[in-house]
Amino acid sequence: MYKIDAHQHFWKFDPVRDSWINDEMDVIRRDFLPPDLLHILMHNHIDGCVAVQASQTEKENQFLLELANQYPFIKGIVGWVDLQADNIEERLQYYSTQSKVKGFRHVLQGEPQRDLMLQKEFMHGIGLLEKYGFTYDILIFPDQLAYTAELIAKFPNQPFVIDHIAKPDIKNRKIDEWAADVRKAAQYNNVHCKVSGMVTEANWYGWEEEDFKPYMDVIFEAFGVGRLMFGSDWPVCMVAGGYNRVIKMVRYYTEQLSEIEKDAFWGGNAVKFYKLDV
Repeated sequence: MYKIDAHQHFWKFDPVRDSWINDEMDVIRRDFLPPDLLHILMHNHIDGCVAVQASQTEKENQFLLELANQYPFIKGIVGWVDLQADNIEERLQYYSTQSKVKGFRHVLQGEPQRDLMLQKEFMHGIGLLEKYGFTYDILIFPDQLAYTAELIAKFPNQPFVIDHIAKPDIKNRKIDEWAADVRKAAQYNNVHCKVSGMVTEANWYGWEEEDFKPYMDVIFEAFGVGRLMFGSDWPVCMVAGGYNRVIKMVRYYTEQLSEIEKDAFWGGNAVKFYKLDV
């Protein structure tokens, strides 16, 4: 079965644009490009990846497209467009001609207006994605999960995926409210979830595999194996242990799955969701 890392990033480091990378994250204050990732994927028997935007500009889309055209193991791109723009349909029409662009994402977690996703202009953009065959990655913090369930309900035919299990506060073992809100969102069959980005929400310097089990129990019960996919969140994961530790932790948990379920989780679901050409 084809194995996919459904969530990772590339960038040429820019101290102004990438100011979110603070002193604590010094290990990722440099360029990260496909040759840096390829040997890591090969070591872990991963066949391809989905590159996700790290900058909210269309210039980012062009950067990722150029990389994907040069490196065939980049099977798809999740880019960025201004969903609230007057010319949003024109932009979607353009990107529909770029076969590697599979969907889009907005950094909702960083928006001062926590329910931005429910505003008229934003939902107008979301409402056009299905017409052009695009997915939508939902990047949020737990306080936005209730809005997320409402958004998903309004667009029953739009494929959504929640990034990083909605970033629960694993470090402080907060789970109850997050778990209740995750279950509400998961009741809609058009939403998937990426088992990714968890280590950066834990104690960076002292997490253990068992710390993640209660959260993964919730996710696997709520979504079922058929709507979950693995993502490394490389290179961001390097601030809290790195690729090999992340994948080891997730493999430890998924040992309980059948071979068919493992094939779906580690690649099949991502291939189907993003319509990857593998």
